[in-house]
Order: sequence, then structure tokens, then C-alpha cells
Amino acid sequence: MAEARTERPRDKSRDASGNKRREGRLDTPQEVRRRLVKRPSMGEDAFGRFAETFARYMGTAQFLIWMTAVVVAWIVWNALAPAPLRFDDFPFIFLTLALSLQASYAAPLILLAQNRQEDRDRVIAEQDRRVAAQSQADMEFLAREMASLRMAVGEVATRDFLRSELRSLLDELDERDADPRTGADSPDPTGRPESRESPPQT
Repeated sequence: MAEARTERPRDKSRDASGNKRREGRLDTPQEVRRRLVKRPSMGEDAFGRFAETFARYMGTAQFLIWMTAVVVAWIVWNALAPAPLRFDDFPFIFLTLALSLQASYAAPLILLAQNRQEDRDRVIAEQDRRVAAQSQADMEFLAREMASLRMAVGEVATRDFLRSELRSLLDELDERDADPRTGADSPDPTGRPESRESPPQT
């Protein structure tokens, strides 16, 4: 008699290895792990300002003078002081290590300051480009407006043209008044022929 094999339904909450999967559910709060020691944090802007200040100070003559004075004092003390008081004999390995440590910290800070300066220069260059493009567009618009105004003014009678026309008309009237041969048959200065009235009939 064949035994009826019943296949158990596979539990979807378990994976292939049989371990129970932990599915994130909205009605179950997540476990929050509290750290015993709070991680120190510093704003990027604050650290960037510190890097710029440090890099700016390293590029001054004051830093070079102080560094030279410390190195010279270090070498003179460890070379001329009594043996029990010396802390870094020749070849001054501790001084070399200190200078190497200072250079290893100075290089990233200087690079960070340069990156911030490049970002500022990029923003300023973008603003200058926008201002230059806007200025060029305004200048082209003003040039087109001036050209259109010049064309419109060229079609309008100017003051000098009106004066010359009026002066020529006055000269012509003066000549006609001074000529005795011109009488009633002289045409009208305006160009219209004079109308002769017929005598009244009785």
C-alpha cells in the first residue's frame, strides 16, 4: 500500500538554508543600536576654513622664520649642550621625524585649501560668464534699437531741413515783392493760380 506523500508547504519566511529571514515590516520598529562613545564630528566648512587658515599661515614669512629658528635652536642645543641634557643626538633622527610628520599633515591641508579655492574660482567664473552673456545680449539689443531709431529718424524732416526750406521760400517771396514787373498776373507763391473776378454787371 503506497503511502500518501504529503508535501509540506514551504515556509516563505525561511531561506534555502533553513534560517528564518528577517523581513522588514512597517508595523515593527527597527532596532536602534546606541553607541557608548559618541563619534566626534566636525563640519566640512569649519574644517575647510581651518585648512585654509593653516595653508595661508604656512605661506607667510613669519612661519618660515619661526621654523628656521626652531630647527637652528634644536641643532645647536643637541650639538653643544652637555651630554645628559641632549635629547636628540646626531644625526637628529627625532628632528627628521618631526619635520616629516609636519610635512605629511601640511600636504593634505594645502590640497584641501586649493580645492576649496578652485571651487570658489569655478563659481566666480560661472557668474562672470553669465554676466558677460547678459551684457552681450543687452548690447546687441541696444544696437538693434539704435539702428531702428536711426532708420526712423532718417525718414523724418529735421530742423535744418525745415529751416532751409522756409528760408528759400522767404527769399523767393522777397524777390517777387521787389520785382516791379510782377503784378496781378504773378502766380501765387503757393503754386495755385489766382482767380480773376469778373466785374459786376449792371
